[in-house]
Amino acid sequence: METEKLYYADPFLTRFSAEVLSCAPAEGGGYWVELDRTAFYPEGGGQPWDTGVLNGVPVTNVQLRRGAVLHRTAAPLAPGETAEGEIDWPRRFDLMQQHSGEHIVSGLIHAAFGYDNVGFHLGAEVTTIDFSGPLSPEQAADIQRRANEAVWRDEAVKVFWPSPEELERLPFRSKKELTEAVRLVEFPGADLCACCGTHVARAGQAGPILLLSCQKFREGSRLELLCGRRALDYLAGVKEENDRVSVLLSAKVTDTAGAVERLLGELQRQKERAARLEGAWCALRARDCSEGGDALLFEEDLTPDGVRRLADAVLSVCAGRCVVLSGDDGAGYRYAAGWTGGDIRGLVRAMNAALRGRGGGKPGFCQGSLQASRGEIESFFRALPPEDWAPDKP
Repeated sequence: METEKLYYADPFLTRFSAEVLSCAPAEGGGYWVELDRTAFYPEGGGQPWDTGVLNGVPVTNVQLRRGAVLHRTAAPLAPGETAEGEIDWPRRFDLMQQHSGEHIVSGLIHAAFGYDNVGFHLGAEVTTIDFSGPLSPEQAADIQRRANEAVWRDEAVKVFWPSPEELERLPFRSKKELTEAVRLVEFPGADLCACCGTHVARAGQAGPILLLSCQKFREGSRLELLCGRRALDYLAGVKEENDRVSVLLSAKVTDTAGAVERLLGELQRQKERAARLEGAWCALRARDCSEGGDALLFEEDLTPDGVRRLADAVLSVCAGRCVVLSGDDGAGYRYAAGWTGGDIRGLVRAMNAALRGRGGGKPGFCQGSLQASRGEIESFFRALPPEDWAPDKP
C-alpha cells in the first residue's frame, strides 16, 4: 500500500508514531520495514534519505518503491506493533537548507541566462550543480548577491499540486517529462520548480548562500555551493585562518592579501640573491677540481637545482667525470652526474642498480636519487675500477 508521507504535510516534523506493516530481511544485512505513515524522507530528487531511529533501532537507508516508503533498520520490527520514529533533525535541516539554496540559485540562473540545471549532487560537504551553459566568475558573483537578496526578503515558500490546466500556464522548471501529478515548489522572485524533496518554510532559513567555485564543465559550467550553517561554518573557518595570517604578518585583517604580496616579492628577491651567491660559490668550489680528473663531491643542503648547478660548474673545469651528491643517510641523496665529451649513462645505471637509485638523462648529463648511506656510496666508488666509471666510453 502507499505510505502516508508526513514529510510532505510537515517537513519540520521530527517525531511520529506509525504502525509496522511488514518487515523483511534486506540483502546485505538488516531489514526493510514498511510503515503505514512516515516522516522519513526517502532518497529522491537529488536529496539523500533521512536517518534516525524507529523504536530506538537505527534507520540507515530509506527508499521509495511503488509508493511505499521502506526503512532499512539494523534490527527487525514486528508487523502490527507501533513504531515510534525520530529523524535526525540536524541532518535533515542541513539537507533542506542545501536543497532550498540550490533551488534559488538554479532558478536565478535559469531566469538570467536560460540555462538548465543538468546535474545536482547534494554531498556531505558541498553541493555541486551543473548547468547547460558557461558562467563567468563575475556572473556567478552577481548570482550569489541576488540569491542572498532572496534570502533577506524571507518570503514564504509555496508548495502546491496544480491541476493539469494550471500546470499548462505555469513557467516552471523540470528536468524530465512529467506524466503524473506534479508537485511544485516556489521561492517567490527566485524559482518555480517541480520537485519531490523537502525544503525550508521561508527563504531566510536557507541562508546565507555561498558559491565556493565556478568552473567550466563539459559544454557548460559547474558551481560548488554552501548554504545555511555550512556556509556560516565555512566563513567562520576562513575568518579564523585569516586572523592567524594577520597576526603572523603583523597586518590588518583587511590587508592580509597585500601583506602576502609584499612578502612574496621580498621572497623572490631573496631567492634571486641566493641564486647569485650559490652560482659564485659553485664557481669557487669548482676550482678545487680544476686540476684533477674524476670528481666525487658530497655537499650539504643543496636543492636539486643546486646539485645540478654545482655539477655544471665542476664539469666546466674538470677534465674527467663528475658526480655531485647532496642529502643525508635517512632521506637518501640527490645526484647529478656528467661527463663532457663522454657517455655517463653506464655509470649511472650501475650506480642506480647497486644503490637503490632511480634517474637518468642524456649521454653527457644525468640526474636522480639514491636510497643509500654515504658510506655505501663511497664504498661503491672505491670498489669501482677506473675503467668502469664509464663503461660506455667511446
